[in-house]
Amino acid sequence: MTPARPRRLLIVFHSQSGRTARLAAAVAAGARECGGIETLLRRAPEAGLDDLLGCDGLLLGTPENFGYMSGLLKDFFDRTYYPAEGRTVGLPYAVFVSCGNDGSGAVREIGRIARGYGWKEVAEALIVRGEPDDEALQRAHELGAALAAGLELGIF
Repeated sequence: MTPARPRRLLIVFHSQSGRTARLAAAVAAGARECGGIETLLRRAPEAGLDDLLGCDGLLLGTPENFGYMSGLLKDFFDRTYYPAEGRTVGLPYAVFVSCGNDGSGAVREIGRIARGYGWKEVAEALIVRGEPDDEALQRAHELGAALAAGLELGIF
């Protein structure tokens, strides 16, 4: 009998300016504090179907570009949607966005796509306007910790 693998939290993000990357690092640090969870941090172009199918929870990070998610996060969805169709229903997820405006467009459109996959949003989107300060990085850390703890405890 092979031992069960630890539950896995996948963090997929894109960053151009470095702001979303800083948030992603804080999210991952928070998640990694939960010892029973394996945390995978992937840039959107490097994340693929196997990553998605092998995870038990998902955090998606993007800058808001022209009121939308980044093209490379959308590319992740384009590459995985049909091959994963029906195979990730109920997957718990949350979103973090860096923006100069209000971030709502990116959150709304990610939510529409996530509903198509059948995923379940388990935390309110973290929207950070401008340069991430210590408070924003702490909130990102808490988001990662909360998702990991929820997975470890079987809440999601």
